[in-house]
Amino acid sequence: MAGHSKWAQIKRKKGANDKKRSAMYSKHIRAIQAAVRSGGSGDPAGNLSLKNAIAAAKADTVPADNIDNAIKRAVGAGEGAADFKEQTYEGYGPAGTAIFIEALTDNVNRTVADIRSVFNKRGGSMGNSGSVAWQFEKKGVILLTDTSEKAQEVAIENGAEDINESEDGLEISTAPNDLYAVQDALQAAGFSVESGQITMIPSSTVAVAGDDAKKLLTLVEYLEELDDVQNVYTNADLPDDVE
Repeated sequence: MAGHSKWAQIKRKKGANDKKRSAMYSKHIRAIQAAVRSGGSGDPAGNLSLKNAIAAAKADTVPADNIDNAIKRAVGAGEGAADFKEQTYEGYGPAGTAIFIEALTDNVNRTVADIRSVFNKRGGSMGNSGSVAWQFEKKGVILLTDTSEKAQEVAIENGAEDINESEDGLEISTAPNDLYAVQDALQAAGFSVESGQITMIPSSTVAVAGDDAKKLLTLVEYLEELDDVQNVYTNADLPDDVE
């Protein structure tokens, strides 16, 4: 997919206005605290879920102080602290696109009702568990602005599974457990890593354009705005000018 960033298509960057930024930060804080509680540790070196949550927060420019304070609060949380559970939901959008949703919730009934309401109001339909999950695979994705052969060699030698070159740089995919080994090796070799995250990548994409593309983006945006929703992934291949 030279010249075309698959990653940018699948995991859109959220809006940068103050209201959306505040909501985005809150989602990351919730994910960090949930990772501390589920992993039993505030040390990312020994808690892979926490390490992933911190990486995702940093990629969305959550300040380091916010991250540190979230970890401290989670470590000191008592029995009365909210216990957020990871949940996934699936559905369909315009043009038959598959939609996979990751959520953190302390009230499953509320979350599923909110998600179903958005699907119904915004031209989609909620699916059963497993209806679209098979179309997505969890991967580590590293973005690197350097496209040199040396960068590609370092990535491959340390476990990269696939490399796509675009006008923005290299998009390196790894097995989830190999993400940080590849990322650390690139940094040790002197390359500047733009971001590295665990994400869900579709096995194939569906071309969506025109009104269907606009409707899909509206549906995704409303899903992302739900407090309990952490990430929304689709298998849509959107035109570059649709935003």
